Amino acid sequence: MNYRHAFHAGNHADVLKHLVLTRLIALLSRKEAPFAYLDSHAGLGLYDLQGDQASRTGEYLDGIARLWQAEQLPDAVEAYLEVVRAMNPDGELRYYPGSPELARLLSREQDRLQLNEKHPEDGRLLKDNMRGDRRVAVHLGEGWHVPRALMPTREKRVLLLIDPPFEKADELQRCVEALNEAHGRMRQAIVAIWYPIKDERQLARFYRDLQKSAAPKLLRAELYVHAPDDATRLAGSGLVISNPPWGLEDELKQLLPWLADALGQSKGGWRLDWLIEEKPAG
Repeated sequence: MNYRHAFHAGNHADVLKHLVLTRLIALLSRKEAPFAYLDSHAGLGLYDLQGDQASRTGEYLDGIARLWQAEQLPDAVEAYLEVVRAMNPDGELRYYPGSPELARLLSREQDRLQLNEKHPEDGRLLKDNMRGDRRVAVHLGEGWHVPRALMPTREKRVLLLIDPPFEKADELQRCVEALNEAHGRMRQAIVAIWYPIKDERQLARFYRDLQKSAAPKLLRAELYVHAPDDATRLAGSGLVISNPPWGLEDELKQLLPWLADALGQSKGGWRLDWLIEEKPAG
């Protein structure tokens, strides 16, 4: 995939990822106890949709721009759109939050953020964007080392987002390895892994590996904007979420069909199911 993320900021895959992240943070925030947010491949944290990279591809026009213009939105979309609106107070869609900025703005005073970005320039910009918030620490290491370097956290609750660039052939496998390492260190962790939907054979192997993973339970949520039968283009994207908080599955049952209609291009679609169902007690 063509990377750096600024080329793809605000596209349909970002919308899915950031909507799910928004709902995860909202559901975690129902309890007063603090949580830690960990981001293994954090990016810049903030993107200019009229900048050179985003405007060159225009991917956001079939992503966040469609929601920006929508008149009727599901309740589950509102918190996400409120963040984007607050970043664009003049009503013109220009600035878009990455996952670090969303997590920073939606988390609470008692929560803590640990962000990692390997790319030197992006890491420097991320530090600049997060400066002044004492709850945030920015690391400039290898993203795959985040579970072993930062877990267990002092907080008993943790949300780890794994969102690599998928530039290398082994990154789906490394996602599974990171998932296993995270649960080896904190079995109760919520781990969300984002992945592109392109090569069906690679994904089939990924799903099998996930089903054999150490996750106690694992929910799969996918959004398609094209039929997933052409490996030359991004047909959609998905998230697998281990230990999803209560209520997320029901929210996604309402949200995914709406997103498929709102963001579908040649053909919209969705899938929501359990790769690992919760094992009964005893």
